[in-house]
Amino acid sequence: MQFNIFIKEINIEGEGERERGREGEEERKMEFSGLGHLFVTVFLYNYASCIVIPAITDVTMAALCPGQDECSLAIYLTGFQQAITGLGGLIMTPVIGNLSDTYGRKAMLTLPFTLAIMPIVVLAYGRTRYFFYAYYIIKTLTAMVGEGSVLCLSLAYMADNIPEGRRASAFGILGGVSSAAFVCGTLTARFLSTTSTFKVSAFVAVIAAVYMQTLLADSSCRIGETSPLITKNGKAEVAPSDGDSRPKMPIGKKVPSLDDTVQLLRSSLTFTQAAVVAFFSNLGEGGLRASLLYFLKAQFHFEKNQFANLMLIIGITGTISQLLLMPLLSPFMREESLLRIGLFAGCVHIFLYSLAWSSWVPYFAGLFSVLAIFAPPCMRSIASKQVGPDEQGKAQGCISGICAFADIVSPLIFTPLTALFLSEKAPFHFPGFSIMCIGFALMIAYIQSVLIRTAPPISKIGNRTSAEA
Repeated sequence: MQFNIFIKEINIEGEGERERGREGEEERKMEFSGLGHLFVTVFLYNYASCIVIPAITDVTMAALCPGQDECSLAIYLTGFQQAITGLGGLIMTPVIGNLSDTYGRKAMLTLPFTLAIMPIVVLAYGRTRYFFYAYYIIKTLTAMVGEGSVLCLSLAYMADNIPEGRRASAFGILGGVSSAAFVCGTLTARFLSTTSTFKVSAFVAVIAAVYMQTLLADSSCRIGETSPLITKNGKAEVAPSDGDSRPKMPIGKKVPSLDDTVQLLRSSLTFTQAAVVAFFSNLGEGGLRASLLYFLKAQFHFEKNQFANLMLIIGITGTISQLLLMPLLSPFMREESLLRIGLFAGCVHIFLYSLAWSSWVPYFAGLFSVLAIFAPPCMRSIASKQVGPDEQGKAQGCISGICAFADIVSPLIFTPLTALFLSEKAPFHFPGFSIMCIGFALMIAYIQSVLIRTAPPISKIGNRTSAEA
């Protein structure tokens, strides 16, 4: 009799295990489906944004300085737009990232996806001087809210669904999807007229917003499953939770302040080092975005097709790297090592641009993107692992805010420098001098990355806080 009861218990336990296995399999299928929809959403958004990049320099020059290959006004307006966009990102991206921890990623993604449609529609309708100024104003205002939010929220969405050990390669795959969109958008622009380019961009931007709103499942930090850090009389107390003892935002606090950012930076040396790397690497990347195309147009008379060819080289190598090479290397190499390789390759990449003596050199320099593209996902992954599961939006928003601050500083430094050395008033003949200075900014990021060492996650800090309380 007891033997029969024992067998029944085993059968019941076996059924329970099988049921849990089936539930786990269903959860994995739902997770894969959700990430698949995220990849499609990010691809469509970036495709709509990237398809206009090869044409926008020519449109800007034709509207402001028709018939010229060098235009200081265009350079200054581009730099000013980038600075104002960075200022908006500095304020808005941490707020949006933190709000997504409470209201969900999908709800907050709706805002930048909707705003992205408006400026493209203007240039799809007309590209005369007055249409360009209307586009410029609308683009500046909408980019202040949405420029860095999509990346921030997408990374937080993935961190909700990917364990820490696989985040570097997962973030790399997300970057690879963005690079693939960049390639497809640039390739499309290569064969379309300027008018058709902006019309296709506007159409795809609408499709992206509808797809995201219709098919993307929501993802949040499961606020109800964890208890936040309670601050009382200046002392930290940790309420009972599900076992995660990492520091959390106070109850009811949804909008981050400067003190919250400072507290996050002080909570982990590794997070602070990643933030410094993010600032200087984005300082260099922002300077390159603001200066490179104007430098190539003035130095080698590049136009839309040449810009598209260069971007195709950069995009294809970056896509191959992030979708194939990085997932193969990440199980065998630490994120810190991949970060250093990426930043060093980025330095070589930029220095080659600055010293370009022939029109083929920029194409050769673009090949270094196969390694330079390692840096952003590794830096984001290192930062992600230093916070708890319910603070991914806050952490990614903080890093995005620091990148946005770099976007403010970058054009203030490099735009006047580029305009000066491309003009006849340059103190000495070195058209690529501003590009070389951008390379030095990236070199500082590389030096800081060498100092990053593997550190225990922030949860240990939470344990100490809990014990002291």
